[in-house]
Amino acid sequence: MALPLTVDDWPPAPIRTERLLLRPPAPRDRDAFLDLGSDPVVNRFTGGGRDRATLDAEMPGTPADRPGQFVVEHDGRVAGWFGISRRDPARPGRVTPDGGELELSYVTPTSAWGQGFATEAGTAVLAWADARFDEPVVLCTQTANAASRRLAARLGFVEADRFEEFGAEQWFGVRHPGAR
Repeated sequence: MALPLTVDDWPPAPIRTERLLLRPPAPRDRDAFLDLGSDPVVNRFTGGGRDRATLDAEMPGTPADRPGQFVVEHDGRVAGWFGISRRDPARPGRVTPDGGELELSYVTPTSAWGQGFATEAGTAVLAWADARFDEPVVLCTQTANAASRRLAARLGFVEADRFEEFGAEQWFGVRHPGAR
C-alpha cells in the first residue's frame, strides 16, 4: 500500500513538457482510469485487469485524488497516470533503514506505448519530486516486465534488490535526486 505524501503546494500548476500536460486528477478522468484498471494487457504484470463493474463501484469520483498523483495528457486525451507516494515500510525492498522511501508508480494505455510518453512524463514527475523532496525515489516492477525495467533505466534507476512479492520476482530500483 502506498502511503500519502505531505505536499504544501498541492495541487501544483500543471507541468508542461514538449508534448504532454501533467496535472492533478479530476472527475473527468474517471472513465480513463476505469479503462486502465480493467485492461488485461496493461495490467499483465500486476495481476491482470480488474472487473470493470467492480472497479467502477470501488473507484471514487475523482480517482487518485491525492498529492503527488498526475494525469498525463497528450492532445487533450489521457495518456497515462504517474504518481509519487511513500512506499509502505512493511513491504520488501528499501534503501533507507526505516523504509518509507518515495516511490514512483505509473500506468499507461496501450495507445501510448512506444511513443516516449512514459519517459517524458516520468522525467517531469521526478524533476517535480527532486525539487520538493531532494531524496531518493524507488521503483518496483516485476523482473519479467522488460519494458518497465527499460523505462526505469532511462529515468536513471539502478537495481538495488530483487525479491519475491505478489507471486513473482520483483526488480527494485533506486534513483538519486538529479540522476538521469
